[in-house]
Amino acid sequence: MNITRIFSDEKGETHFATLEIPLIDQGDIGFLSETLEVKKLQFRQVSANYDYDFHCAPQKQYIVLLDGGVEIETSLGEKRRFQTGEILLVEDVTGKGHKTKNLEPKVRKSLFIYI
Repeated sequence: MNITRIFSDEKGETHFATLEIPLIDQGDIGFLSETLEVKKLQFRQVSANYDYDFHCAPQKQYIVLLDGGVEIETSLGEKRRFQTGEILLVEDVTGKGHKTKNLEPKVRKSLFIYI
């Protein structure tokens, strides 16, 4: 399973990277990753016109897009679009940050998993 990592380098610039999460065949229940330690879980809903200028993540966290996509722009101007069901590992807690905006003008829900 692949997820996208958003992180800042030593100069404070934000980047994307693809992380592969290994999954192990567990028979009838499917394929599972190793168990990961988490701190908290938070549900989130944003308005239809969500368009958040450059910001850093408040903490290291996974974000699961529950219903609706986003476009994220790094400090270097690279843009990527993410759709419902995708998982992001957001680690740019320092540096120049990233921009986030809804792909469609509708209320969007996501799940934050603090690590």
